[in-house]
Amino acid sequence: MASATGIPDQNPASRGGEENEPLLGEPGDASQKSEKGIQFNFIIGTAVIAQAGIWILTAIVWAAVFTAPVSLFSAHPLLNSAGVLLTTQAILVLQPTHLPKQKKQGTNIHAVLNITSILSLIAGLIIIEYNKISHGGIHFVSVHAILGLVTYILLIIQALVGITQYYTPSLYGGLDSAKAIWKYHRMSGYLILLLFFATISAATQTDFNKNVLHIQLWAVIVASILTLIGIVPRIQMQKLGLK
Repeated sequence: MASATGIPDQNPASRGGEENEPLLGEPGDASQKSEKGIQFNFIIGTAVIAQAGIWILTAIVWAAVFTAPVSLFSAHPLLNSAGVLLTTQAILVLQPTHLPKQKKQGTNIHAVLNITSILSLIAGLIIIEYNKISHGGIHFVSVHAILGLVTYILLIIQALVGITQYYTPSLYGGLDSAKAIWKYHRMSGYLILLLFFATISAATQTDFNKNVLHIQLWAVIVASILTLIGIVPRIQMQKLGLK
């Protein structure tokens, strides 16, 4: 999460665009315009491609669940896919911000979306664990389950670090010390998104999916790649400490 503290209140694009240069494209292409509301961050630049990908992926999962016999387990893929959708929105809303006011507003929305995402994902975890226990199932043995557990742990750590470094920087010895790890928070956020997609892909190889949901691996991969095609070009190099 980024902070507005200590950042000069001017448009970086007016200084050659070095501070809002995306990974792909021209400086300012993926930056929030000063006259535009933050709601446009969800669709600016290549975000429309990311939106198409993540909504297609969510639709694939939800359609598979509701066209199969509904049970308690059904809530697990529904809640987890909703969590991934919310996390993607949290990334999209914050990526284009570069002015102090934008960053503050974007970070607050980013935090709310991610907290809601985590609550949804935890609920999904509780349901699958209850289902396993009630049926005497074996825990965390499939690739999907192991990847999911790793992702849950990393996501919770990510959220704790993000919230504390932005809202309580004194825990890190002050604002400057907290700022020093922001770029790692951003990098790990993109890594966790990749883990989400890997976990969903692995879910297509589980017995439950093969016998009940019938979600196709190729469909998940295509939707995931589409989402990344929309997100990656909007990455601002300086926010990762690469400029």
